[in-house]
Order: sequence, then structure tokens, then C-alpha cells
Amino acid sequence: MTQTTPVRPSGRAGAAVVPVLAFAGIVVAVMQTLLVPVIKDLPRLLDTAPADATWVLTSTLLSGAVATPIMGRLGDLFGKRRMLVASLSVMVVGALVSAFTSDLLVMIAGRTLQGFAMGAIPLGIGLMRDMLPRERLSSAMALMSSSIGVGGGLALPAAALVAQHTDWHALYLGAAGLGVIAIALTLAVVPESPLRAKGSFDLPGVLGLTAGLVLFLLPVSKGSDWGWTSGTTLGLFGAAAVVLLLWGLMELRVAAPLVDLRTTARREVLLTNLASIMVGVSFFVVSLVLPQLLQLPTASDGLGQSMVVAGLCVAPLGLTMMFTAPVYARLSSRYGPKVTLIIGLLVIAAGYGGGLGLMSAAWQTVVTSVVLGAGIGLAYSSLPALIVGAVPASETGAANGLNTLMRSIGTSVSSAVIGMVLANTSDVVGGVTVPTLHGFRVSFGIAAAAVAVGLVLALFLPGRRPSEHPQLRASSEEEANLERAREALRGFRGRVLDASGAPVARARVTLIDRHGRRAGATVSEPDGTYSLAVPAQGPYVLAARAPGHGPLASPATHTGAGDCVAVDLSLPPETVTA
Repeated sequence: MTQTTPVRPSGRAGAAVVPVLAFAGIVVAVMQTLLVPVIKDLPRLLDTAPADATWVLTSTLLSGAVATPIMGRLGDLFGKRRMLVASLSVMVVGALVSAFTSDLLVMIAGRTLQGFAMGAIPLGIGLMRDMLPRERLSSAMALMSSSIGVGGGLALPAAALVAQHTDWHALYLGAAGLGVIAIALTLAVVPESPLRAKGSFDLPGVLGLTAGLVLFLLPVSKGSDWGWTSGTTLGLFGAAAVVLLLWGLMELRVAAPLVDLRTTARREVLLTNLASIMVGVSFFVVSLVLPQLLQLPTASDGLGQSMVVAGLCVAPLGLTMMFTAPVYARLSSRYGPKVTLIIGLLVIAAGYGGGLGLMSAAWQTVVTSVVLGAGIGLAYSSLPALIVGAVPASETGAANGLNTLMRSIGTSVSSAVIGMVLANTSDVVGGVTVPTLHGFRVSFGIAAAAVAVGLVLALFLPGRRPSEHPQLRASSEEEANLERAREALRGFRGRVLDASGAPVARARVTLIDRHGRRAGATVSEPDGTYSLAVPAQGPYVLAARAPGHGPLASPATHTGAGDCVAVDLSLPPETVTA
């Protein structure tokens, strides 16, 4: 495990970091679900064909999928807060572009820019890992991970109310306003993380991943319009397979890749990402089915509710996800994120199983929303903890970006499959094609099957010894202190001294592994002492630097034994050139 010293904001600002970052995640989710209440009216509002109007949604999906891992890597290299602000700024520009146009191409351009905000979720999780004490990290990451569902659930009734009583462009003005507030709060409250990954930005890797994702997600989102067996759809899927294979081979040969595929191939990371796809599928099914069921007229076996009432009935989905964050923290502290993920998947399965018989009244959809929100909240909260516990701190942004991408792929696949199911099971009532209860139940069955696959994947995740990854397990300050003490016995410790042997306080000590990558960092105490844990045995370099002193690089080797290796670091005098 890599040890880092958290960047600790002081005073009231420190207490506000978590809600500010979670608010940024909620703003991103609001942007994603902004158009749900007016989807069926887009062809009329934009004066275009239904097949062309869907590009307003597809463009955001594609740009979000591409931007998520890229912004995560840029955050690791150049600063996570900086990239978080950049993501939100691009979203605000895109929202303003869309707010003042009804032209299809300009609207698509604005929606494409809005998709860049998806990078805020992994960047926020990375910032939390870098700056929060261990006893607060688990619940904070759970809230950040769940914010995408929280914002989506809360946005539905609010967007429906706005769309029903004002011009629909006001939706974008509201999103831009929320984005500006999130940027201001982030700049005022959230400090920048000092942790940086080694290496340069992998531009060829970006281009390869972009091409592969677009070639894959384009037929996923447009397959229903083009035909799943058409030459265009099959050709794009084939091209995506070739491009992603070549991209993977290239990434394995790059010294500083956009995505470290060797790390991604670790069992814990790989199975977590695959399970994330299944959770994404299950989350989007309820978001697609329940609003349509609630708004269908009673003559078509629907519940005949207004757009606003439908949004209010689905809103408990997001609220429950938000309230499960502290529950997750307690469960994870005691049993670990793997067990919590399994519990969440079992609750989701129960929600969809029970939901098959709860489609005859509005209150029944509320019950289904609450149960599914609890399960999805627990599952979403577990995913970043599993990823963070399996990758070095310098790769947190990129690794969580890839995990967020996996969830997006799950929702994209869910949208395509459920859309096809509802279309093939629909009836014509009064000359209008409408979904049926049979189609809704088949959709719930597909979601339950996806959850079952996710459950199998979760069961094969490696177990975790009680002493592993204490930053995700400590539930009190006392436990956190004990875990820090145990860490210090599995690495290097000593004192930072000047040329006369006096202790040097606040010296920056960095641990560098055999590949030249940062494996940990800390700051010396007032008496000059420091301690750093090692992720594995082998040779390292301890680099020390302090104002008024010259830099020092000292080689050291750890045998992997339980005892700590003592290494004192004597800084040379600062060299002054004439």
C-alpha cells in the first residue's frame, strides 16, 4: 500500500470539502438527466426527425465516456482540483451554448461540451483520497460515488416542473448556474492535491481510446435506429474491437500510459470494473421503466400520472442512495467493501424481484424506488473503495476514471437493450405505439439477470485481511492512529537532519520505486521524524527536500519483513550560485 500524508484543509473549509465535492457530482448528474422530461418532444422542439434528435443524447454519452479516463489521468499528472474546475467550466460553456439555440447542430455541440463534466466524479474521489483522514474517507467516497444517482433522482421532478411551466431552455440556464456555484465553492474550499504521477501525457493513447470508445458506443446507442444486424452496426463493432486491441498493445509498450493495463488486469480491479458494468445496467433500467410506467395512460395499463408526479415518485431512488452513504461506511468498516458490494447487489435483486409485482399503483413504484436506491447506493459506494484499495495513490484519478467509464458503458448498454425490448413488446393504442406491462416486466428481469452476473463477479473478488487498506476500514481516530502505527512497521522510518545534525521539520520525503514512479510521500514532523510504508519489497530511492537545504536522493532496500528499515536523511547545505 502507498502511504500519503493527507492535505488537511483547516477550519470550516475542511469540514466543507466533502459536501462541496459531492455537490459537484450532483451537478454533473443533474446535467445528465436534464432532458429526460422532454425526450419525447425533442423532434418537435428542434424541428428535426426523431432519429436525428437522439444525437442530442448520444453526443453527451460519447463525450462523457471519452472525457472520464482522460480527465482522471490529467488530474493525476497536473492536479485533480485544476481538472475538476476545468471539467465544470467546459460543462457551463456547453450549457450556455444549448440555452440560446434551437438549432440541432449547435445543440449537439453544446451537449458534447456538457459531457466533459463526467470527469468530476473520479477527480472528486481522487481528491478525497489525497486530503481526507482515513476515518472519514470511506463515507466520503461513498457519498461522492452515489452523487450521480442522487443528482439524477432529484433532477427528474425539478426538470419536469421547469419543462412543464417554462421554456425548456431554462433547464440549461439552471444547469449553468449550478455549475458556476460548484466552481466557486471548489475554488474557495477545496485545496489542490500535491500528489502527482510521474511521466507525460499519453496523446497517442488518448486518440486510440477515443476512437475505440466512439466506434463501440456509437452502434450501442444507435443500433435500434440502424438495425442490430445492419452492415453499419456490425462494421462499427468490428472496427471497435480492432482499434481497442491495437490500443491495448500500444499501451503495454508505453512507459507512462493513459491507462495502466497491467494494474487494470489485477483481479480486484478487473472484477470490480466488470461488476460496475452490471451495476450500471441495473441502475438505468429503473430510470427508464418507472417514469414511463407512471406517465402511461390508464387505458394502456399505465398509472396515468403527470410528468411532475412521475418525477416525485422516482426521486426516492436518489434520496435513498444519498442516505445509504453512512450505512455503507459502517458496513464497510466492519466487513470490507467486497461484502458491502455483495449486500448491495442482493438488495437490488430483491428490489427488481419485488418490483415485478408492484406495478399497479404509484405508491408501489415509490417502494420499488426506495429498495433499489438502497441497493444501488451500497453497490456504487463500494466500487471506488475497491479500486482505491488496489491501485497506487498516483493512479487514483485514472483508475476511478476507468471505473466510472465502466458504469457509463453499463448504462449505455442498458439503454440500448431496454429500448429494443420496449419497442418489440409495444402495442398500438389509438394509433400511438406505447410500451406494455409485459415489456416493463421483461426489462426488470434483464436487470435482475445483470445483477446476478455482478454478484458472481463480486464473489470472486479477493478477500481482505483486517490489516489491509486501513484507510478504508478505520472508523475512529483511535483506530486510524493504530493503523498508521502498523503501517510504519512495514516500511522506512528515520529522521531528516541538516548538515550539523539538527532535525529538519516540514521536509518533503518522497518514496520512488524501481520504475521511477512515486510510491509514497510524507512530511517530516517537528522533531525531523518521518515514516513511509512500502507497497512491496525491493529497492527504493528516498528523496528529501526542504527550503534552505539542498535536495537528497538516498537508495534503500526493503526486504518485505515486518520490521521497519531505519534510514536517516542528511540534507546538504543549499548551493548558492553567483
